[in-house]
Amino acid sequence: MDEMLTMLSVDEATEIVLAQTVVMGTERVAITDTLGKVLSEDIISKREHPPWNNSAMDGYAVRWHDIQSANADAPAILPIVDEVAAGGMPKQALAEGEAVSIMTGAPVPENADTVVRVEDTTHEGEHVAIIKAPKKGANIRLHGEDIQTGQTVISAGQQVRPAELGMLATAGHVWTQIYQQPRVSILATGNELAEPGDDLGPEKIINSNAFSVSGLVHESGAKPLMLHTAGDNREELTAKILEASAADIAIVVGGVSVGKYDYVKEVLKELGCEMHFWRVKMRPGHPVAFGTLKGRAGHRPTLLFGLPGNPVSCMVAFYQFVYPTLRKMQGLQNLQLSQVEAELLEDIRQRPGRRHFARALTTYDYDAGCYKTRLSGPLGSGILTSMVQANSLLVLSEERSDFKAGERVSVQILPDAVIAS
Repeated sequence: MDEMLTMLSVDEATEIVLAQTVVMGTERVAITDTLGKVLSEDIISKREHPPWNNSAMDGYAVRWHDIQSANADAPAILPIVDEVAAGGMPKQALAEGEAVSIMTGAPVPENADTVVRVEDTTHEGEHVAIIKAPKKGANIRLHGEDIQTGQTVISAGQQVRPAELGMLATAGHVWTQIYQQPRVSILATGNELAEPGDDLGPEKIINSNAFSVSGLVHESGAKPLMLHTAGDNREELTAKILEASAADIAIVVGGVSVGKYDYVKEVLKELGCEMHFWRVKMRPGHPVAFGTLKGRAGHRPTLLFGLPGNPVSCMVAFYQFVYPTLRKMQGLQNLQLSQVEAELLEDIRQRPGRRHFARALTTYDYDAGCYKTRLSGPLGSGILTSMVQANSLLVLSEERSDFKAGERVSVQILPDAVIAS
């Protein structure tokens, strides 16, 4: 059967793509350059944290025995023998019946076992009156309670968020190993495309796909490389695809259908690209292609994706195939979009035979304890407004035509989506 007429299921196509995907190499970088990157080594703490008992409040370090019965009617009045600020150290151990003025984060003096909040005291010259006794041990962060020396504080394969960045510093690391970011070239094709700001003739449309795909690549943790648009002729396409193939992944947008001027297939064949599929049983986005193009000597093959030219089809196909590829290349374990079950809020009818990824607006109903979802707008593959309004993709089985309000359906949550209640 002609390869253009053979369509794979979404699952079959995904399996092929991931089988051709290998993890990137690693590099050593300063921790300031790790945000959003994926660690390729376990992070072992070089120190304990906190390095000593320290105060969680501005207040007074005391022996609990001396203030245990204190109250507003019978305060415990203690002499203030020292003051310890953050960055300082106590000058002496605490003796029975004494108090030390202490600031948040400052080391607790020896023998002190409790910190009383400033709000629970009154200051009387060189003495403090404790008018409310806390529990023993209150407001003290204990030595090593967060991190122990030699403890694995972050595992390899974890993406660095602001919390991990702070942990790297706390654990005493200045440099660390990360997976390299994939470089992704983006080539939009078509004589009809114009760039934002160009004078538009009646035959032109804005090249929005290159910008959407660039954002999707960046959102996926990779480096987008936007190339100048290629027209619908073999010579220009050949030169541009060769330029795109220098990256780890090449994305060609448009020209992968069966139109008279869709030359991408012919050019890829001439360049020796091994095509693994051309169409997938999905809606929107079924004219999606995937192949491997031999790289330079000593370099791995370039993964080539042909994405459809309709804006929504392009984005949906990216999320199903390019997104998990980029995550695998960066050493991540959870490759697909997060998926939840939700209650469908409206009837939906579709043509069976292709898995449908419908733009959806998903919310969480705290009273019912479940997600709920509905379409975010019209489902035409060129209607970008309903993609803008979506925070998820409703996954409708290819085996059914009718879906009823109230039934449970699968929903893919888009990256960084806000799920309102």
